[in-house]
Amino acid sequence: MEQILFYIFATMVVLSATMVITVRNPVRAVLFLVVTFFCSSAIWLLLEAEFLAIVLVLVYVGAVMVLFLFVVMMLDINLARLREGFTRYLPIGAVVVIMLAIMLGMLVGPEHFGLDKFEAPARQAASYSNTRELGMVLYTVYLYPFEIAAVILLVAIVAAIALTLRRRPQTKYQDPDIQVAVQRNDRLRMVKMDAEKRK
Repeated sequence: MEQILFYIFATMVVLSATMVITVRNPVRAVLFLVVTFFCSSAIWLLLEAEFLAIVLVLVYVGAVMVLFLFVVMMLDINLARLREGFTRYLPIGAVVVIMLAIMLGMLVGPEHFGLDKFEAPARQAASYSNTRELGMVLYTVYLYPFEIAAVILLVAIVAAIALTLRRRPQTKYQDPDIQVAVQRNDRLRMVKMDAEKRK
């Protein structure tokens, strides 16, 4: 049963990841990426890595994907230009996909991985904490890569905020300070005109 669930979720990951790069609407692409993360977290659960599965859902789906979704919705993306570029770069993209598939087949092929090459990991007891083991490895052996990744994420967040707060010339803005400080003479002009008589 576990193997059947793995193949179901793995197929859903591959299909949703394919839809992320092939769908033309950026909002739908972000939603398909959310599906990809959910299926990946289910695979983590099958591997008994509950902490990684929950972190993947909470951090990426609950925070990063929401940020991506708001950035994509707030940016003025011309969908017509995206559709034009998709067909133009399709042959190059197909060649890159084929090369990546060949490389992955060479690296993660049955001659390098499998239960005949490596034994299945032993089942841990119910009191085993993979959160503690992950924290010990992350904050001792991989401390500097962890800090570098945190700085890169911070730069990405700042860049996303800068993109959403850019000034667009065709958009009308309101400045509350100017609206509050307005005077009567700025809005009203008295015009004296001579009375006109009906003919």
